[in-house]
Amino acid sequence: MSQARPMAWWRQARNDLDLAAVASRNGFHAQACFFATQAAEKALKGAIVELGLAPPHTHGLPKLVEVLAEQGVDASGLANLPLRALTRMTVTSRYPLEDTAPMDLFETSDSEQAITTATAVLAWVERLDQAA
Repeated sequence: MSQARPMAWWRQARNDLDLAAVASRNGFHAQACFFATQAAEKALKGAIVELGLAPPHTHGLPKLVEVLAEQGVDASGLANLPLRALTRMTVTSRYPLEDTAPMDLFETSDSEQAITTATAVLAWVERLDQAA
């Protein structure tokens, strides 16, 4: 497999994380949360692609970690991250909940936590690549 394909996932993950930071700094916390989840998801899917597998069609970050672990990857470095919470932001940061817009559901602390978690996921994937 070409290394270009996993690198495309990685580059887009970095780009999404950068956008999350810009959105957060400018008060767009729902959007920051969404792009942070996308960054983490794309980094994990890129790691799966790098193993020669097709990434599963899921937004569930714990599921992506499970796929990596099933391939023998030591994913213990992700165990203490709030990946389920970040996964829940995938939908709640995009679509209204009854009569509440996502922009009314998220605040600075949410986007900061999402970005912190996504940053940790990307750092873990980067360490994984360096160890290979």
